[in-house]
Amino acid sequence: MAAAVDETVARYALPGIAVGVVGDGEVRQVELRGETVAGSGEAITADTLFKVASNTKAMTAALLARQVDAGLLAWDDPVVKHLPGFRMHEDWVTREMQVRDLLIHNSGLGPGAGDLMLWPEPNAFTRGEVIAGLAHLKPRWSFRSRYAYDNTLYIVAGEVAAAAGGAPYDVLLRREVFEPLGMDGCRVGEWRIDGAGPVAAPHGRRDGAWVGRPDGEVVADMPMAAAGGVRCGLDDMLRWVRAWLDPDARDAAGRPWLSAGQRAAAWTPHMPMPLSRRMRDWNRSHYYAYGHGWRLSDVDGTAKVAHTGTLSGMYSAVTLLPELDAGFVILLNADAGDARTVLEQSLSKIFTGCPGTSACPREDGLVAHYASLLAAERAASTAAPDSPEADAAGVHPREAVAADALSGRLGRYRDLWFGEATVCQADGGVRFESLKSPRLAGPVLRAGDRLLVDFDTLGADADAWLDFAAGTDGGPVTLAMAKVDPEADFSYDYEDLAFRRIGDCP
Repeated sequence: MAAAVDETVARYALPGIAVGVVGDGEVRQVELRGETVAGSGEAITADTLFKVASNTKAMTAALLARQVDAGLLAWDDPVVKHLPGFRMHEDWVTREMQVRDLLIHNSGLGPGAGDLMLWPEPNAFTRGEVIAGLAHLKPRWSFRSRYAYDNTLYIVAGEVAAAAGGAPYDVLLRREVFEPLGMDGCRVGEWRIDGAGPVAAPHGRRDGAWVGRPDGEVVADMPMAAAGGVRCGLDDMLRWVRAWLDPDARDAAGRPWLSAGQRAAAWTPHMPMPLSRRMRDWNRSHYYAYGHGWRLSDVDGTAKVAHTGTLSGMYSAVTLLPELDAGFVILLNADAGDARTVLEQSLSKIFTGCPGTSACPREDGLVAHYASLLAAERAASTAAPDSPEADAAGVHPREAVAADALSGRLGRYRDLWFGEATVCQADGGVRFESLKSPRLAGPVLRAGDRLLVDFDTLGADADAWLDFAAGTDGGPVTLAMAKVDPEADFSYDYEDLAFRRIGDCP
């Protein structure tokens, strides 16, 4: 495993990484590389805190499972039983949505719907505003008809836990998950950096180098805590893995941490997921489904329970192979999704050994093998130069837009769930600025015959088309947005926005 970690670090020039393996109930290997902040000289340790991002979801689900065991709620309880003010866009969905539905991505909303209220961070949205915004997010499909990943309903799940448990979500997660399992270093809610030990900073690329974004003195209690707000060190994440691999795991008082029934419910395929060609080709997978905060599949004939976490310069992966009594954790402090994919795949193959096929490379060639397959996959999907997607690659030069070119379209705009934004003259041109999400701000440019916003502090994958339309029957001008790069993270859910002009520029 050490060689695979070293090759991944070298191939992707990672600033820092922590990897650990559990087997037969014990921690078998730990590999630590790099720095908490590139150039700082502070080495990554087994206690260094990383954002585990969406690996938080299984923790939120476990909190609810503990409450089911305690008789505080039931999985088929209507959400409104615990949160009477909860509303979805359609009344029948509001009435029928159960606690279990909050965890399994079957809401009918599009992928990542409402995520612009969660990130980029920091922003000024409150948890209450995020939940209230659900009433204005129009479904793309019928309720329970298909899988589409979401984060906002996990925030609702955290509030259901708070209502049932009579305490804030962060207090309950520490009491029901961290403390019983000895995960004492994990942090959620508001906490101070100076009392937490080493903390890894997220990193992004700038001019070919990794640039860290360290936290301030206090980490705020963010609205998306229950969906992706936990930070843990490798040691604590390995405790988490051991608790799931051991069906008889006990809490600090010697009591069963979860009942057998709730363990089974967590790993039950509640919602089918699309089985990709990559999974079929790389892993010989036959099924893919979502449980309670876990993704369930098979790899080379053995069951796999896993999840990933992605959050603006931090990547994580937790993989369990329960039939082999093994699992591993990957924590990265860089915007390095390919590195996570390649290393997670390589470590899985070290355990499964690719039985029944002659195509599996030797262990010392796994990283190179899967990196080349991933690169070939990327190349095959590259858009042709004359396709609409080609604009994302910069085929059309970008030019500044003069204010008079947008006559009648400058002004203040409002979306029912996202709030206000302005498109106004500034710095000799025109700027788009969000009132509650200050990092969603940048100059308005022209590319070919379309307008886009080039956000100041986000990567090129975050750029958004701006499409203005005259109001019908004398109504106000409307503004729709869409990803310039169609392969951009679905959390940039611009397509769910429906701005209407509400006034002149300040």
